Amino acid sequence: MSAKTYTVVGLGEVLWDLLPGGKQLGGAPANFAYASSLLGDASIVASRLGHDDLGREAAQRIDRLGLVTSHLQTDSEHPTGTVKISVDRDGQPKFKITKSVAWDFLEWSPEWKTVAAQADAVCFGSLAQRSERSRGTIREFLRAVRPSTTRIFDVNLRQSFYSAAVLAESMKLADIVKLNDDELPRVMSLLRLFHEREEDSLRRLRETQGVKLVCLTRGAEGSVLVTVDASDSHPGYPAKVADTVGAGDAFTAGLVHHYLRGASLATMNDAANRMGAWVASQVGGTPKPDAAQLRQISASIA
Repeated sequence: MSAKTYTVVGLGEVLWDLLPGGKQLGGAPANFAYASSLLGDASIVASRLGHDDLGREAAQRIDRLGLVTSHLQTDSEHPTGTVKISVDRDGQPKFKITKSVAWDFLEWSPEWKTVAAQADAVCFGSLAQRSERSRGTIREFLRAVRPSTTRIFDVNLRQSFYSAAVLAESMKLADIVKLNDDELPRVMSLLRLFHEREEDSLRRLRETQGVKLVCLTRGAEGSVLVTVDASDSHPGYPAKVADTVGAGDAFTAGLVHHYLRGASLATMNDAANRMGAWVASQVGGTPKPDAAQLRQISASIA
């Protein structure tokens, strides 16, 4: 497997998760970029923060996490994003997302055009496309990447901030689509596709949307990967859940890390489940590194 370091970009929202125990830096792109950096890749966060105390604190926090901060835009008119999160007895988060914040106004710029051309992988979601401005910028970014760049659409349905049109267009721009078992029936319904058995639906989704790989996560029950000619199921790894914030983003990072290196579906699935289970056992989406866990994930062979 290649020892090359790849450049991966988390594109979209950066925000503060306001958890019962205090605030944590969050947003799927930042969580994904951080988890990718722990696995040894060069990770960039492309987002927009307010010109306020929370924005300055977020930029400082991202820098301390070891991530590239030069592609964080500053907005003097709109505040840094926040999300109020409550966690149920099973560790599952519920989100209340502030509207009209800095990441709703992402700007397509010469600097972002440069980083798009350098990226080996870009992960984006549906939430940051809730505004027309950011949706257009994200699509400009994805159109500016090299043909060899891997584009990952992490569906990430939140509140009412998605539509059939956004889902369909995003999938057209993606090589990999990741969604969870709660999202699958909603996505199939929105795209007017027949849904019955999970794996059959994943195959139908892959075929109709023309993507290379579809990934379904099932929380503690593992995941399923489907490509044009193969599939792999993983039962998941047990974890004492602290909260599941960022666990799905860490899963994506583990998957993409091995995908870029040409690993088998089984290896990708194993590493992704290990990564997700580890983050679920920690508080927040950017836990301190665990060297032993990370070595095992990086070296995953299934």
